[in-house]
Amino acid sequence: MRKKDDEKEKSIKEAVVKLILQEGFHGTSISKIAKMAGVSPATVYIYFENKEIMLHNIYNECAEEIYEYLLDRVNRGMAGPQILEILIRSYYSYIRENREIFSFVEQFSNCPSLANGCSEIKGICNINDLIIEMKNSRIIKNYSNDNLLAIMFYPVKAIAVDNRRSDAERSDLLREMITMIQDALLAE
Repeated sequence: MRKKDDEKEKSIKEAVVKLILQEGFHGTSISKIAKMAGVSPATVYIYFENKEIMLHNIYNECAEEIYEYLLDRVNRGMAGPQILEILIRSYYSYIRENREIFSFVEQFSNCPSLANGCSEIKGICNINDLIIEMKNSRIIKNYSNDNLLAIMFYPVKAIAVDNRRSDAERSDLLREMITMIQDALLAE
């Protein structure tokens, strides 16, 4: 068996993300991935058993990266308004700084037949644990975690991906959205 090379694996993963965004799941083949990564198709199979496993592994890795990015910025000793602001600003920053990875995760998440086959993602469990802690400490209102996450992140995503606006306009919208989310979610 041939030895794995971290640089080749990274190139393969980057090629997968780019091709999925350009050609979709069905238009992305192992041979196209190999060509874009600068490796042979046989090399791709050293790292991944098949295309489906490869997509799931890369999706899980990318999704974990997003959650880790958010949680690394939160200190459990912070006040409620600050935790919400940090989570929201971190999500916005991640989207703006990592457009391809974010778009790949979004596209994958919106394809139920692919996303349902993925194992439990640790990062979302950690976000849910943080939300449960905040609810138990009466920092935020006791709504369902799904609704809390939707209110915290979906409007922010809409601002972050809106390329019709300038950075200053997006910044103003984000600041206003943070206040709106805090007003809606923080317990009184």
